[in-house]
Amino acid sequence: MSDARPLEITIVGGGTAGWMSAAAFSHFLGPAARITLVESDAIGTIGVGEATIPQIRMFNQALGIDEDEFIRATQASFKLGIEFVDWLRPGTRYMHAFGDVGRNVGLCGFQHLWSRGARLGLAGPPGDYALNDIAGRMGKMHRGAPLTARTVPEMPHAFHFDAGLYARFLRGQAEARGVTRIEGTITEVLRDGASGDVSQLRLEGGALVGGDLFVDCSGLAGLLIEKTLGAGFEDWTHWLPCDRALAVPCERAAELTPYTRSTAHDAGWQWRIPLQHRTGNGRVYCSQFISDEAAAESLLAHLDGKPLAEPRLIRFTTGRRRAAWSHNVVAVGLSSGFLEPLESTSIHLIQSAISRILKFLPARGQSAVERAEYNRQVAFEMEAIRDFIILHYWANEREEPFWRACRDMALPDSLAARIELFRASGHIFREGEELFSEVGWFQVLAGQGIVPETSHAMAEAVTTDSSSSASSASSCPSCRACCSSSSGSSSSPATSPGPPACLTG
Repeated sequence: MSDARPLEITIVGGGTAGWMSAAAFSHFLGPAARITLVESDAIGTIGVGEATIPQIRMFNQALGIDEDEFIRATQASFKLGIEFVDWLRPGTRYMHAFGDVGRNVGLCGFQHLWSRGARLGLAGPPGDYALNDIAGRMGKMHRGAPLTARTVPEMPHAFHFDAGLYARFLRGQAEARGVTRIEGTITEVLRDGASGDVSQLRLEGGALVGGDLFVDCSGLAGLLIEKTLGAGFEDWTHWLPCDRALAVPCERAAELTPYTRSTAHDAGWQWRIPLQHRTGNGRVYCSQFISDEAAAESLLAHLDGKPLAEPRLIRFTTGRRRAAWSHNVVAVGLSSGFLEPLESTSIHLIQSAISRILKFLPARGQSAVERAEYNRQVAFEMEAIRDFIILHYWANEREEPFWRACRDMALPDSLAARIELFRASGHIFREGEELFSEVGWFQVLAGQGIVPETSHAMAEAVTTDSSSSASSASSCPSCRACCSSSSGSSSSPATSPGPPACLTG
């Protein structure tokens, strides 16, 4: 006989991960689940200001959240992409813009036409052919269908917002749907003697909180997944050596820029995230090459306005849990691993984990094969993002010791093969459900100075005569803006499927 009781889901930790989970589970599961969230006001969260990718809009829409209401509640601003300053070498800049770049010609991908044009000295930088890049640099954006020609695509956009305000906003949504919040500090985690599953949480004062499924949103501490279950951690420091971050808000700049800015420095990089009420800033760095004091001094020297707080130090190790789902515990957010915020993937990883949990919906007495497949999917997703971030560090021409060390490191085989394929022939292939699509890889590969040695045969056959309609896509400067529309190329980042499909697209 089946157990008809509602599934008891207990979420450990609030913040962005906890309240995104609570809001989504309560919305999609309804009476099939009873959801409790345990958090302590005494424990702070990491978020200072968050930059996102377009999938956040799908998550909000799936929960029935009005975009304008969300913008007001979270002090959000629009984001069309990420600008990378000084990453290749000082004085260079490029944008990883959302949406398409250029236009395919028949079966020939635009990156092949562009690379041939680049070798001939006819093509501009990839950003000249990207609608979001052009609009972003002009300080413009547009929501909805284009007002001009049908060939102009919609502008995919994301947001910068205050993570604390977003968590508060989602808390209101979740509690309105029946989520129970318990304030308290967990002092002991009790496990079932036979299965090893987590059975109850003991709070300060002695109260016990049970559950069938526990969702660990305790951040870097990994209270359940690591401290209790010992899931293990795969350290990626040898590929991503930055191990510290300093975060500080400052007064808002006079004009909002509709993109995130990442500026490379001598031992790492600095982010700039413009919100309505302030600007979020932070320095990510490697403590082997710069002291905390020097990093803080440099951070404060590169702000747009007066700092509104003292820089807050965050220590981290880049990598992932060897098992994001162990026993009856699933880790979501930073408890499942840490990847630098370089490509604004932290909230997306929360979102994809929520979607994946709903896809599997672990019931009472989960099977080992379910856990194994879930963990395989998490590992694939995080390793693909890891490779994309490593590319930014490795492909550089800077002379500081930190950057030379990054340039000299041995790459993961998966990334080395992708770089060599592009360098040799211009080919880029997206594997499975990895987040970043071909056009995202193209923008970063080209922006970091890698130009293919040859192109697809169809691109090599195109005449350089400017009267040729095909060659105009790669060589005619006057066509650069109109070539921003696409006849089928993938957006960047790619949409990640998963039930409910509208959670991630």
